[in-house]
Order: sequence, then C-alpha cells, then structure tokens
Amino acid sequence: MSDVDEYLAGFEPSVREKLEGVRAAILASVPDAEEKIRYGMPAVMLGGRYALHFAGWKKHIGLYPVPLLAPDLEERVAPLRSGVDSVNLPLSAPVDYALISDITAAIVAMRQG
Repeated sequence: MSDVDEYLAGFEPSVREKLEGVRAAILASVPDAEEKIRYGMPAVMLGGRYALHFAGWKKHIGLYPVPLLAPDLEERVAPLRSGVDSVNLPLSAPVDYALISDITAAIVAMRQG
C-alpha cells in the first residue's frame, strides 16, 4: 500500500466508513498532520514522528500505540484496551469518535510537552 486512501479502499463500505471516521478524528487532533503507511497500516505523523497508527481487522479497528493516559481518560479507554498499548474498537458497536479525538489530543500533548 502506498497511501491511506488506497488502504481504506480495500475495506467493505461499512468498515471503510468507520475507518474514515477514525481517520478524521485523529487528523482533527494532530496539528499539521501528515499521513503515511507504516508497518502496513495508516499512521498520522506529528512533526515527522508518528502520533498514532490505526488499522482495520476482521472484528475491530485498532489504535496503536496508546500509552497509559491520564486517569479520567484511561477510565474511558480501559474497556477497549488490548495489551499494553493497543485499543480495539469493535466493528459490532458504534465508534466513539469523540473518544478517539480525546486519545489523540492526549498523545499530542504528551509528545509536545
């Protein structure tokens, strides 16, 4: 895959729509964001360094890496954690795009701080 649009085009419409929403939520929270494909998945870059990767899978959309966050935000994220630094958003449930924006904003603040 050479670009994010090509990556997204490979999914069925219902999954693609959720992935596009995830992409938009991440991009809205990263100043001067750049996109690229890294490790076979979309990555949104912050100042030449990755901010967040996302990927579509058979049963979920994954966000990577998501470090331990502030307690109030971590409480919202905890039910979706899979492993130390992964968040899985089940395809069978509505996607909480506001949560994705909050996660991304917290990561950006960590990187810029």
